[in-house]
Amino acid sequence: MHDRDDLDRARPSAKAPVSRRSFLQGAGTTAIGAGVGAGVVAATNQPAGRALRAEPAADISSQPLPSNFGRMFPSLPPFAQPSDALRTALVDIGKPGGVLDANDNLAAGPVQLITDPNLNLVNRNNPGHTAGTTFLGQFLDHDLTFDTTSTLGVPTEPTRSPNARTPILDLDSLYGGGPQASPQLYQSSDRAKLRIDSGGQFEDLPRDANQRAIIADPRNDENVIIAGLQAAFIKFHNRVVDKVRADGTSSSLVFLDARLRVTRHYQWIVVKEFLPQIVGQAVIDDIFRNGRRFYRPPLLAYMPVEFQGAAYRFGHSMVRPSYRANMKGDNGQPFFGMIFDPAGEGQADPVDLRGGARASRRFIGWQTFFDFGDGEVKPNKRIDAVLSTPLFNLPLGAIASGDPPTSLPQRNLLRHVTWSLPSGQAVAGAMGVPKLGAGDLGELANYGLGLQTSTPLWYYVLKEAQVMTDGLTLGPVGARIVAEVFLGVLQLDVFSYLNQPRWRPTLPQRSGQVTGDFRMVDLLTYAKVDPASRGQ
Repeated sequence: MHDRDDLDRARPSAKAPVSRRSFLQGAGTTAIGAGVGAGVVAATNQPAGRALRAEPAADISSQPLPSNFGRMFPSLPPFAQPSDALRTALVDIGKPGGVLDANDNLAAGPVQLITDPNLNLVNRNNPGHTAGTTFLGQFLDHDLTFDTTSTLGVPTEPTRSPNARTPILDLDSLYGGGPQASPQLYQSSDRAKLRIDSGGQFEDLPRDANQRAIIADPRNDENVIIAGLQAAFIKFHNRVVDKVRADGTSSSLVFLDARLRVTRHYQWIVVKEFLPQIVGQAVIDDIFRNGRRFYRPPLLAYMPVEFQGAAYRFGHSMVRPSYRANMKGDNGQPFFGMIFDPAGEGQADPVDLRGGARASRRFIGWQTFFDFGDGEVKPNKRIDAVLSTPLFNLPLGAIASGDPPTSLPQRNLLRHVTWSLPSGQAVAGAMGVPKLGAGDLGELANYGLGLQTSTPLWYYVLKEAQVMTDGLTLGPVGARIVAEVFLGVLQLDVFSYLNQPRWRPTLPQRSGQVTGDFRMVDLLTYAKVDPASRGQ
């Protein structure tokens, strides 16, 4: 089956077919274009593969705008009332050397932190995830949510707070507003293709004279790995453009056709590869079988703050203190670095893996991050209440707002005051799932604020995973929030692959065969950033 045939058959509703041209033109200005309004429709809250239908008439007066944040559990009270004592406690919980800090032996250096098992006794590896899972998760976050206006620790109403990303998996963090609205992202000689530059040995993001990446979302240059993933998606899109042209697509529709193919293969990876690792297949199967229970927008997808400010920040606990960026980039030797290291501040070619710099060694050898079957892949860390020490001292350049605090856990915890988020226990009660006991959270009792029984949702989600799954996947609260939002935004997007029941991946896997499946190693291979293309 081919994408072109699928486009000819696609329907934006259950009533009437549209031509391939009108479908693509609609897609260009809605679900895979500059906005989301008319292109996102209410879908049935049922398994993928069934026809779309209009939702029954409902009062949508409380429907959050797609352009703003919203709440998943609007009736639940905040986990605590704002106060100086609360803010002081949250800052203390998230401080360097505090209860969340893994206290990694950074003096051992980036290589030993990876290779010496005796250094991983507290900050444990996750045998079910590869190191790339962390950064694919970060890439997905940057496709769904970007808060640029709220102030940490100051209560803010989410329904009046803009989300700078479209709340659907449409890769607007890659494409911006498209060639017309965001021409700086596209090649001047070929407006269907995205700009890509060289950093020396291999590809790099396009940059201005100050080394700032010219991309739709500046967060995708926070570190070398996420920048490399953005570059890989750019190269993936550009190769798909070549395929679309070879298939004979009209020149006026090449970009839109390519974007749709790229987006659907990406969405397939989210559902078939990423989510099962994070939430477990049983949760996904239950949602497809029985529907979403808590993320139920009556009309349009929006981004709930329980996801944005808490549950989806689980990925911070998976970050390793150091990585092997590539196998031969450092004068023919592997390039190892801390994810962040204060010693890298102000260096043209930083010693760490921060973004915002160009040098010949600053590229990603993906065999460290995804399993190409050569034995070189490394794991990430478990989902638990233990975070790698470098995350407690971020460079300001890695913070989108550019201001302190520089401890990532402190920022996460203060965000609970910003959004007046409910406690993990309250959400567990609303879901009807087992709750953690006060003894599971006893380290919070010393603050005298009852945080061990009314715990910030992010902290609860991490501890829940640690206690209930040994950190291998999210626990019941975290998994349900994350899975329902991901599957919900896809079900509510008429152009997603879930709403085209006959669609299957049409690009080849690493073997060169089109099998109807597609994973990250296939995407990287098709983009020609895989180990074989690098000669490694």
